[in-house]
Amino acid sequence: MRPFTHEHAVLAVAATATVFGAVTERPRVQQVAKPLIATALAVRVARQWRREGLEASDAVPLLLGLGAAAVGDVFMLDPDDDSRILRGASSFAVMQASYSWLLGRHGARAHPAAVLPRVAASGAVAALLAARAPEIAAPLAAYGVTLVRTSTLSADPALSPASPLIAGFPVPSPADPRSWLAAGGMVFALSDGMIAVRRTLLRGEHARRLTEGVILATYALAQVMIVEGILAVAHKK
Repeated sequence: MRPFTHEHAVLAVAATATVFGAVTERPRVQQVAKPLIATALAVRVARQWRREGLEASDAVPLLLGLGAAAVGDVFMLDPDDDSRILRGASSFAVMQASYSWLLGRHGARAHPAAVLPRVAASGAVAALLAARAPEIAAPLAAYGVTLVRTSTLSADPALSPASPLIAGFPVPSPADPRSWLAAGGMVFALSDGMIAVRRTLLRGEHARRLTEGVILATYALAQVMIVEGILAVAHKK
């Protein structure tokens, strides 16, 4: 697989524009750019399916997950509207279910060393939401279960070469996208955790805008890592 494609270029531009739109309060920029993040990856998957031998049993769930992600991105254009947050979480739950199903299909298993810290972090986020935003706590906690499963399975070393750790964080190898999976799962969890922090703890407008920019940047990075990692595992098999 080529390490950098036209789809990656579109994604990079879309992610940059989306972050810029969030930080500078330009909603129209986000409306155009944000859905292109998942769409660019979907085109990448479709090309792999048509031209590079990706099996339909891998391509179809990936396309389903990315389609759900694009819908979720539209709902999450207004991160201060709780009803849209809940609709976005429902869409992203479909995405996470697709990713975790594919990871399991390729042999990923949950190991206690990966499960326990992720469950603890998810529980802390759920407790924060229950205390500060009870009206959305239960649905987001349910979404958190799907996120924990994806993040846990992506950390299974059986899927990818061993990655060096820096402060406990797996460092992906540019030469082997399979090694991106573990980092991608952790970045996804970090990004979604910051959504809860922004919703419940931050009050200053400047801090909220900057945090939204970080959320969006880490979200785009996590999507690339997870999707490219799954593609690499599928082709390797």
